[in-house]
Amino acid sequence: MSQAESTLQPPVDAFLRYLKVERQLSPLTIENYGRQLLALVAMADEMGLTDWLALDAAKVRMLVSKSKRSGLQSSSLALRMSALRSFLDWQVSQGVLHANPAKGIATPRIARHLPKNIDVDEVSRLLDIDLNDPLAVRDRAMLEVMYGAGLRLSELVGMNCKHVDMAGGEVWVMGKGSKERKLPLGRMAITWLEHWLALRDTFSPQDDAIFLSSQGKRISARNVQKRFAEWGVKQGVNSHINPHKLRHSFATHLLESSGDLRGVQELLGHANLSTTQIYTHLDFQHLASVYDAAHPRAKRGKP
Repeated sequence: MSQAESTLQPPVDAFLRYLKVERQLSPLTIENYGRQLLALVAMADEMGLTDWLALDAAKVRMLVSKSKRSGLQSSSLALRMSALRSFLDWQVSQGVLHANPAKGIATPRIARHLPKNIDVDEVSRLLDIDLNDPLAVRDRAMLEVMYGAGLRLSELVGMNCKHVDMAGGEVWVMGKGSKERKLPLGRMAITWLEHWLALRDTFSPQDDAIFLSSQGKRISARNVQKRFAEWGVKQGVNSHINPHKLRHSFATHLLESSGDLRGVQELLGHANLSTTQIYTHLDFQHLASVYDAAHPRAKRGKP
């Protein structure tokens, strides 16, 4: 049976419409869920399933095994199972299923990588940009705002002029899940925003976006990533520079100085404190390295 003829696909299509219209999830999330569910429909068809009612825990385990044998990595398998669980939960909420057969089915544990950051000296080197053209001023302003406020890339490119209170030193952003939050802007971020806004009109802005491309349109996320990486190379920074690394550096440096995990959580816009707590591991690693190097009872070697 081809995927086009599958009786399993229409409920999946209805679920994706629900995610788009009612949940208003991001297009990328919906695309990822759709891709994983399409693969599951194909495998379920091969297993002879014609109705989601026929899916039980044993068949879910078969889907997991087939996915592993196809070479799917742990992170992708976790995403696939997350999509399946969400879809089946929705079917339960619609009264189609009595219970979710994917609940409790274990998937491989994903190795949790600590976020990488750049140290304060490297940040200073990165931001010491030779301001010989308006685009360099724009890039310096973007870097200062990204590092100074810990923004997500989508929040940076989504900023509008009306969202910034220069006098109050604040910026309003729209985060994940359409959640709004107001953030303080540091002195340097305000200074370089002022420099950029004095030049912005020369680019013939086509909308209210703060950061523009050379054509006067809202700058794209890909363009920001490209420019940040280029500045990292030009400034001789040892590590690859990307927007997410600057956000991690903001969080790490703030936590090291303040120790206020709740405050950092609010500034980052994390829904769960557990997401922010990964930075405590980074902070502990730093402290542990200082301890190992300095404490007389910690030094390795022969007594």
